[in-house]
Formats: sequence, structure tokens, C-alpha cells
Amino acid sequence: MYRTALRNVLAHKGRLLMTALAVMLGTAFVAGTMIFSDTFGKAMANSSAKSFSDVSVQITDTAAGSGAGAREKSERSPSSLNDATVQQLAALPGAAGARGVVGGFTGVADKKGNLIGEAWRARGANFAPAAGGNDSRYPMAEGRGPQAPQEIALDRATADKGGYKVGDTVRVASNGPVLDARLTGIFTTDDPEVGSGGTLTLFEHATAQQLLLTPGQYSSIAVQAKPGTSESALLAQVKPKVPAEEQFETETGQELKDEQAKQIASSTDSMKTMLLTFAAISLFVGIFIIANTFTMLVAQRTKELALLRAVGASRKQVTRSVLIEALVIGAVSSVAGLVAGIGIGAGMQALIGALGAGMPSGPLVIAPLTIVVALVVGVLVTVLSALLPAVRASRIAPVAAMSSGEQPATQKGMVIRNSIGSVLAAGGLALVAYGASTGNDSGRVPVGIGAALALVGVFVLLPLLSRPVIALVGPLLGRLFGTPGRLARRNAVRNPRRTAATAAALTIGLTLVSALTVLGASVGGAIDRAVTSAMKADYTVSMANGMSLSPQVPAEIAKTPGVAASSALTTVYWDLGGHSKEITGIDAGSADRLLSLDFTGGSAANLAKGEILVSTDVAKSNGLALGSALAVTFPDDTTGSFTVGGVFEKNEMLSPVVLANSEIAKHDRDPYVSDVLVKGADGASVSLKQALKDSTGANPAIEVKTKQDVRDQFSQIITFALNMMYGLLAMSVIVAVLGVINTLAMSVFERKREIGMLRAIGLDRSGIKRMVRLESVVISLFGAVIGVLLGCFVAWAVNGTLKSSIAGLTTVMPVGRLALFLALAGLVGLVAAIWPARRASKLDILDSIKTD
Repeated sequence: MYRTALRNVLAHKGRLLMTALAVMLGTAFVAGTMIFSDTFGKAMANSSAKSFSDVSVQITDTAAGSGAGAREKSERSPSSLNDATVQQLAALPGAAGARGVVGGFTGVADKKGNLIGEAWRARGANFAPAAGGNDSRYPMAEGRGPQAPQEIALDRATADKGGYKVGDTVRVASNGPVLDARLTGIFTTDDPEVGSGGTLTLFEHATAQQLLLTPGQYSSIAVQAKPGTSESALLAQVKPKVPAEEQFETETGQELKDEQAKQIASSTDSMKTMLLTFAAISLFVGIFIIANTFTMLVAQRTKELALLRAVGASRKQVTRSVLIEALVIGAVSSVAGLVAGIGIGAGMQALIGALGAGMPSGPLVIAPLTIVVALVVGVLVTVLSALLPAVRASRIAPVAAMSSGEQPATQKGMVIRNSIGSVLAAGGLALVAYGASTGNDSGRVPVGIGAALALVGVFVLLPLLSRPVIALVGPLLGRLFGTPGRLARRNAVRNPRRTAATAAALTIGLTLVSALTVLGASVGGAIDRAVTSAMKADYTVSMANGMSLSPQVPAEIAKTPGVAASSALTTVYWDLGGHSKEITGIDAGSADRLLSLDFTGGSAANLAKGEILVSTDVAKSNGLALGSALAVTFPDDTTGSFTVGGVFEKNEMLSPVVLANSEIAKHDRDPYVSDVLVKGADGASVSLKQALKDSTGANPAIEVKTKQDVRDQFSQIITFALNMMYGLLAMSVIVAVLGVINTLAMSVFERKREIGMLRAIGLDRSGIKRMVRLESVVISLFGAVIGVLLGCFVAWAVNGTLKSSIAGLTTVMPVGRLALFLALAGLVGLVAAIWPARRASKLDILDSIKTD
């Protein structure tokens, strides 16, 4: 039986080719993901470890920063890291030296005034030269380090991007005033953030403290150990010299490396999980192809299997022979997939390097676990997929199987199948509907479970659905394409199970794609409406990196010619009614001109009376109404109360609690300034936008956006996420295409005599091709229609669970895009039929008719 199984694999290698390709693609995706994740994580860890190569112990002041809030926090703190602390640490018996480090946000403008690189990766630091005038962390490739307040040095990549040379004037800025400085040096560094595309600007020591922290303050101190002194021994010496406040963290160099390695591992694990999820989808799609292939092979070899049973082969032997075939296919395909996965891993690494200049790289990491997982997954999926066809093969009776052809499913079997499918589908849809009805995140678990059950139930019911659904297009096929059209419809419903298994692969992909598309359109529409309806202002001004704006910026903007109204949007966290709440501050006199609030009671005019505005959710949860008193505990631990002057519907531009900036200033002299809203006297204009930019000192780190800019920003994020998902789902679509090709090719072989008879009675070659192509298109569209409907339903349910998180969220059906998906599914069917149709049209009439 083993030899028989191996001979069958060789004898049917052409028919098993698509199955092997499906398994190979799935395992290649798995292997490629694991190889890329391991390689990228290893390269990142090696690169980040260099940051602490000369650090034995580091003390970090977590309260230090370049934002206004951080500065105030540092000023209120009784202790800080300063020159005295550096001198004390340098004098320790086990210390070879100590170095004060200043760090914070610093943006660099190119020659057009635009920010170089991403704002969140733009940093500034202090140049700390040793006795020889050099800083070992930043060796100068050209020029020298900064020595005066108006001097800076840039990393090589940033200087090249900006087109700067030593001696040029460069505009840089933190969150405060801009600085036009002379470039005195260009340096190289192995800093991983710079290596991954970030920018780094070096200032003279005192200037760095003035711009990024406060004079005399350091964000951290790095201590180097003397030869023979361990990091732990030095740590024991350092700790007594460090201020006792909780804001100070003391760690060894190895602890810093380990902590960063954990963070990198966590981020790469998240990426790996996401990619493996899509790889699992591809393998799941492949299951249908494998099961369908072996089902058709068993049907085509009915007489052969019957003869084996007749000459003494037991049921177990027949089952085992089919599973051995699957094992061989799975093993060969998995090995090929592993090899292809190595290529995919290398290709993904090269792609990341091309997209993100300077990303760390290293040799490919092919871990033993990757090899084992790729081989085991490929073999296991193939064998399990072939299990049911193998069991069916063992049940073929020797006598009953003497006539070739697939044994029809029994009525009892179909009833059981349809009953199970109906229960699963109904139960799943009920759970989905229940989850959607909750209107909050508590319904997400029922929706997730229900969607999975409904999907499985629909798959089980696909054979039952195929006849009525395909029958709907039958008359149209007949009228448009004549005899080939009518034959195509009959062929598509001749074997409902086979049609369902082929269509299921496309159903999975279209369900996910449709759901993501509807969700993206719905969320995008809600955000778009929120920005349009909530924001009366023409412009919003904010820091590109999300930090607090300097307190001087709102005042400068208010003085800009052409500005009719403006207000800073500030944020504080106070204790309201016993719970910490985020509060948005806005100028009472400008609120009505800048924002559009939908009030259920009261008005924004009450802000000028010192009253507070609350959202309907806050009012409901705290039992508040118009005129209610709300107790508050201020940052200085004093207490008071505010009268509720208005209750408004949830607004995405504001926190659930709104107060006048004048009231906030009484208790928090330096709140976080997130944005400045601006209303133009003559509306939005190019000249006003430039004037606002000029009022900030042409700060490259400050963005001036119109309402359309804000809408486009959110739209780009959603579009990017959708495109990434589409790209990852492309592999499952490719596998589905292979399934269609495989089914059609095997069907052509199976119907060889029938095709010969059609040719003999007058159907020409083009008619045969048209018949096979139309059959493929019908099956593809059947799977696509079911997938789109199911995906839209799931998206509607998920939207129901998001309503409490996203105000104004409604389900938006992008009809044009969904129609495009159906058209593409039809095109996929047409392309998939090219080879089978060509093969069918070239069959010899006499050879086909005499086929046994």
C-alpha cells in the first residue's frame, strides 16, 4: 500500500501541482514572517545595545523634558540632576568618569522651511567634549563640535537630506522660539534612532540645557566604571548619591540593554503575530483546495480503490494510502515553502531597508523553531485536510464502486450537513446581532465569536446555497452566451459540494476585504463629519510631534493680521467628583466662533460665568444636570466646585469636560497647550496660512492645518491601514485562484468524455473555452457575493460596538468599491480559467470519447 501511495503521487503529480503550490505559499508566508521578524529584531537589538556600550550605570530624571508641562514639573521638584551631581558621581571610588546628558525634541528645517524627517524621531542633545575637544559619542566627519550658543552640529544623514554643508545657517526649533544657527560640524553616530531615520542636533552644553530643559539641569547622567569594577558594585556606590524622589531611576548598562531588548521583542512579536494571522488565513484557504483536490482524486479513482478493496485491502489500508499521499505532498511542499520563505524574509528585509533609509540590518536569522514550525504546519495542514476524503475513500464498497464516478451524497448526509450549518449560522448571526445591539465595547466578544460561527455555518451551507444563487443568473447566461452559457450554469451546480469548496476560498478573502472596507469607510466618514460639524475654526495650529505648544504661540497668533478669533485648547487633569478627568480649556469669548457644540441644555456662553460644560456621558454617569454643582480637587490639593452650565453631545474635538482657560489659569499656571484654533476674518486663505506660519517664527516643528488638512490626515491613515491589509490578504487571494484553476483542471479531466461528445455533436473549440470560462466566473462570483454580504454584515456589527467610542458612527456602504471587488472576482475567475479552458479545447475528440 505504501508503494501504491507513492506511485499515485507520481501518477497524479499534475493534478496535485496546485495543491502543492497552495501549501508551499502558506508555509512560505509563515517561514518568511518568522525569519524576517527574527532578523529584524536581532538587528534592532544589536543596534540599540550600542547606545549603552560606554554606560555602566545611568541615572534618569523622568520629570525632565522639553515640554512646558515637564519644565514646570521639574521646577516644582525639590531635586534635579545637575553639575554637582555629576561631580559627586565622578568622584566615586569605582567610577572612571561621569557625563551629564541633555536630551529633548529638536526639529530641523530644510532650505524650504519644512521639517526634515518625522517629528517624533527628531532629537537634540548636548555636545560634551573631553579634554581633547572631542565627544567620543559623536565623532566629527567634517568641521568641529558647537562651542557657542548660535552653533550646532548635525548627523550626516540629516545634513545630506537638508543639503547643508559646514558654515551654512540652519533653522532649528524645540517647542519654543526658533534658532538660526551656524552649522559647525557634521558627525557620524551609531545611535539606533538616527540609524532608523531620525534626526539629531547637537548644541553647546549650556544652550542645550536652556532650549531643551532648564539651565543647569540634565535629563540623565551616564557613569563609566573603572577597570575591575562591576556594574552592580558601581550601582551600589551610585544609589546613595541619587536624590530619593521617585522621578529618578537608576539602572546598570546591562539592565538598560535588557529592557530595550524586551521592548524590541515586544514590538516585533506584535508584528509577527499580525503577519502570522494573515499567513494562517492563507493556510485556511488552502485547506479547502487540498480537501477538494483529494475529494476529486478519490472520485476519479473510485474503480482503482474498489479493486484494492476487492483484492483484500482493508479500510484502514485505503485510508492510510490516501494520507500517505497527503504526507508526501505536504512534506515536499513544506520544504519548498521553507526555501521560498527564506527568500521572502530576505526580500522583506530589503524592502524595509529601501522604505526606511538607515534601518538596521544584519544576516538572516533562520532559527531551528522556524524550520520546525514551517515543516510541521505544512505537513499537518495537508494531512488533516485530506483526512475526510481518506475516510470517504475507505467507505467505498468493492461491488458498488465497480462503476466509475463519484458516489452521490446520501439524503441523510445532506440533511445532517444542512442542519449543522443552519444551527451554526443562525447561532452566529444571533450572537453578532446581540453584540451589535450593546452599542459599546462589551459586545466585541459576542461579535467576534458570532462572526466565526456564522462564517463556518455559511461554509457548511454553501452547497445548499449554490443551486438557488447560481440559478438566478442562469437565464442571463443562456441569453447572452447561448449553449456554452447554459452548459456553464449546469456544470457549476452539478456537484454543489465541489462548487462550494472552490467558492469558499474566495468567500473567506472577500468577507475580510469587504468588512475592512466598510469599517474603513464608516470610521473615515464619522471622523470627517466630526471635523466638519464640530470645528468652525478655519485653522488648527499644533506641534508636529504632539508636544505642548509654547505659551507664547497663542498670544502671537492672536495678534496676526486677518485673525478674527483664536483660542488655545489646553488640557489639564483634575479630580472631579472623586475621579480624575481630562478637561479641555478654551477661551470663553471665542468658543462659539471656533467650535460647534450640540447642547441638550445650557450654552457655551456660560463659560464666561465660570461654569463648566459636561458631555451627556459624564452627566449620565455622575447624575448631573443643568445647574448641578460638581466638586473639584485642584492640583494644589485645594477644593472647590463648579456649576454645570451646559450639557453637550460627545464631540471628538473636545474632552468630556470643558472649562474656560481663565478658570484653568487660576489653578494651573502652565497647562498643556495641544492646539490653537483660528478663525479668519475672511475665512481660510493662502495668505492667512502663511501669516500664521510666520507668527510662529516659521517654526518647522509647528503645523498650520486647514479643516481639509485634518480630514486628509485621518483619511491617509485609514487608507494606509486598508492598503496594508489588502496587501497581506493578497496571498490568500492567490491561493484561492490556485483553487479555482485546480478544480477546473481536474473537472476537465473528469469530464473528458463529456467534452468529447460535445465536440462531436457540433460545439466548437471556442464554445468549449467559453463554457469553462463562464463556469469559472460563475463559481468565483458566487463565492464573492456570499463573501461581500457576510463581510458587510460583520462590519455593521463591529460598528455597533464602536458607537460608544466614536461619536456619530454609522455604517457606510462604499457601493462603488464593493462593486469593484465583485468585478475583480469575476476577472479572477476569467484568468483562472485560461489554462483549463485551453486544455479542454485542445482535447482530441476520439480519444476523449473512448476514455474509460
